Amino acid sequence: MTLRENPRGENLLTDNPALYEHQFPDPDHVAARFTHDVVTRFGVGRHSGAGRDLLDVGCGTGRDAGHLASLGYRVVGLDSSESMVEHARAHHPAAAFVLGDMRSFDLGRRFDVITCLDSALLYCHTNADLDDFLRRCRDHLEPGGLLVAEMRNGAFFLGNTELLDDVRSRTVVWEGVSYTSHTRLWIDHAAQLLRRRREWQWPGAQPLVQRSAWRLLFPQELRHFLDHAGFDVLALFDSPGPRTEPPWASDAELSEDLSGDRLHLVARLRQPQ
Repeated sequence: MTLRENPRGENLLTDNPALYEHQFPDPDHVAARFTHDVVTRFGVGRHSGAGRDLLDVGCGTGRDAGHLASLGYRVVGLDSSESMVEHARAHHPAAAFVLGDMRSFDLGRRFDVITCLDSALLYCHTNADLDDFLRRCRDHLEPGGLLVAEMRNGAFFLGNTELLDDVRSRTVVWEGVSYTSHTRLWIDHAAQLLRRRREWQWPGAQPLVQRSAWRLLFPQELRHFLDHAGFDVLALFDSPGPRTEPPWASDAELSEDLSGDRLHLVARLRQPQ
């Protein structure tokens, strides 16, 4: 398998989903198991016992959606990357996949659970973006349904600079080619964004520079947005989770210190009055 003919599009990894999965493997399906365990633990309101219609927003390569489908969920995955959606459809036929924007999608149906993992929620850079996304979730969830999200924790960066001090380099070998990334993170305080500059290098190609950013959300700020959108927060915890050490376990006690690098959210859409 080779890189897509135009690897200088949106993002080297999202343009090449197989390379993405090689760079960020999850052979034990920890993210999908985390989702299943959280749904089992908190239920889905009056739909508890049914609760199997699930929308995965920012589904990427579809591996979480595919594993959840194997556990009996009826899954739809949504992503803004055409390459990712194509890959997901080809590799995970038990789930359905659609191309869409997390701020404006309209699928014409409701789900018992909506997931938004791996900081996908933080691509809502402005308050208006976040309001739009939560409105889309509200309009696509059954009353009593769950929103499950996993992301970076803005509070982690209060006095903590361990992710900001150095350029981090990493090499992954894929299809016999070494791809090396050099990544720098910094905080844009005015915009409340964690910005990233990543330069890719591999033999026979000019360096590829890509820039991206995530919204830095603080726990109390997130609670406010959810309350305004009609959700009750059932759990907000920093560990454990699918990307923490130690990793998630089904019987884990949830830490509410909220000082760790990751933030995990479970919220329920309120029943109509």
